[in-house]
Amino acid sequence: MERKKRFRSPPPADPITAVRDSSLALRLNLGFFLRQLGIFLAMDLLLLFLATLGLIVYAETRCADVAALVQLRGVPTQEALAWMEASDYTIQPLERKPEGLELPAISWLPVREETADGLRSWNITQYYRIELYSGESPYAIEVNIGGIFRTLYWAGAALLVCEGLSLVFGLFRSKRAIRKVLRPIQELASAAVRLNSATHMSRQELENLTGELGKINAGHLDSRIQLPATQKELRALAQAINDMLERVNRAYSTQMRFVSDASHELRTPIAVIQGYAALLDRWGKSDPEALQESIDAIRSETASMERLVEQLLFLARGDNNSQPVKKEALDLTALAGEVLREEEMIHPQRSFLPRWGEQPVVVRADPGLIKQVMRILMDNAVKYSPAQGRIYLRVSQSQGCARVTVQDEGAGIPAESVPHIFERFYRADCSRDRKTGGTGLGLAIALWIIERHEGWFEVVSRTGVGTRIAFLIPLAPVQEEAHNKR
Repeated sequence: MERKKRFRSPPPADPITAVRDSSLALRLNLGFFLRQLGIFLAMDLLLLFLATLGLIVYAETRCADVAALVQLRGVPTQEALAWMEASDYTIQPLERKPEGLELPAISWLPVREETADGLRSWNITQYYRIELYSGESPYAIEVNIGGIFRTLYWAGAALLVCEGLSLVFGLFRSKRAIRKVLRPIQELASAAVRLNSATHMSRQELENLTGELGKINAGHLDSRIQLPATQKELRALAQAINDMLERVNRAYSTQMRFVSDASHELRTPIAVIQGYAALLDRWGKSDPEALQESIDAIRSETASMERLVEQLLFLARGDNNSQPVKKEALDLTALAGEVLREEEMIHPQRSFLPRWGEQPVVVRADPGLIKQVMRILMDNAVKYSPAQGRIYLRVSQSQGCARVTVQDEGAGIPAESVPHIFERFYRADCSRDRKTGGTGLGLAIALWIIERHEGWFEVVSRTGVGTRIAFLIPLAPVQEEAHNKR
């Protein structure tokens, strides 16, 4: 009991409180505040511009109306100006030339013809003034816009106060909204922590969580998370989980198909061995011919099963990354020559044609694994080409890569089967079955090896002409540098 206490981890903190007080909620709150503040500032600047423009347009229109009246009646005398005291404009005769801004400076204004030649000046908070000629008499028209400006000023102040209050109350509203949005994630984190610390869970909580987790099993891997349209914030999370489920479902389907195919491949030799064992039990004890036939068949099927099991174990080690890959400097031309000599010894009646130069092609690779790839390609070329067909083995280098090519003059592979030839237990047609000695795993093993060497395969095949399969892997750094210098 003392040892258990010594190594027991402290109970985890409440994830809901941790998430609620985390920087994520703070960043979201700050983001909402800044976004709303930016919207208000943009709207205020637009309203300020429109208000200023409206004041100028109003004053310009008013001045044009007064100028039209002056053109009809002439410039009034000082004694005649008393009637204008109650209006929002004044007309003043000038004893000097007109002064102010020329028209091109404010050419974007909707200027009327009556004031087109006038010179303008203004204080946007008080007045708008145009000085121009009536015949040869200069005069000025001044419109009082102070009252309109004060009205707009207090309206703008009220608007700013409302926006400030909206920002303050918006902080509290967004905080509640963020908590509501983050609540499913918080509950998910809480459930995960409770799952890792089952001692802190009540029996009812454990049963509820077990019931939810029990819905996901091998028979329901095609299930997906469906969210209502209102949960837009969680769609990305749901999509990520659905993508993960899709990958798990695909991997599980591949595994089940692999197990099914492996079982099928093992079922046949086991059935053959059982059949010959029954034959030995009935007649083989007294019939030397049946005895020898059974022994030969059992040996052959046992060897086939041994090869299949070795290949399955290789792929299993590759899938869990426990297959060692020991890279070293390797001359592919020397290795190709060794493989070619072995094939000539095994198949002396076949015609093998080597194609490589005297210059070594050096890569960093595992010699045993690369040799296994060459043997797989050469064995396939021998199995699936006629006895009189020639088999080419080429080694070359270009663009920083070494290329090893095996070409036969066999029946070829149908175009629709080429993309699938590296799948496990795949056979392009009925003739490519276990009678040729193959298991359908060779190219899958070869692909795994070449991918671990950062390489790839290129396949060209024509029905009735033959097949050319090449693998490419990067040159060793020294070899690549020497090749570039040449």
